[in-house]
Amino acid sequence: MSFSLRRAGAADAPAVCALFHKSFTATFGHLYPPQELAGFLAGCPVERFRAECTDPEFAVMLGEAADGTPLGYCTLGPYDLQGHIPELLEGRRWWVLRQLYLDEPAKGSGLADALMQWAVSEARARQVQDLYLTVWIENHRARRFYERHGFHEVGKYPYVVGNTVDDDRILRLTL
Repeated sequence: MSFSLRRAGAADAPAVCALFHKSFTATFGHLYPPQELAGFLAGCPVERFRAECTDPEFAVMLGEAADGTPLGYCTLGPYDLQGHIPELLEGRRWWVLRQLYLDEPAKGSGLADALMQWAVSEARARQVQDLYLTVWIENHRARRFYERHGFHEVGKYPYVVGNTVDDDRILRLTL
């Protein structure tokens, strides 16, 4: 499968939002009661993605098929991890890989690797010293992917969806 990458802008927010909802539901939907999942997704409206696609504190990269069909995306930006990592920030610039989601047909295409390479390059270009992310402890495929790219566990994070609290791990890549 061929794909290309480009910066997402305000006009791409509906596609990014749809990718998030579809991929999150496909990967994690079985973990939550339907009403909790619906409430969580309702809290992730297109306006949030539009803001992230246009805010200079964020960077969003979109992967597309040759015909322009959105296949996946990656978002870098601020996220509150303080209190979950004791050594966080002592004089270091850091950023969070907030999301890296692919549509099911794009998995195994190399798009995830391309998005990760972009994320690391973008972080370095912004003079970030540490890149963090959170991953559900049972998402073994994602965890192997991140570890293959040099991330290692540095803490725990409670990821809340409705009344469900997932056991996530915080991973860090020192740049």
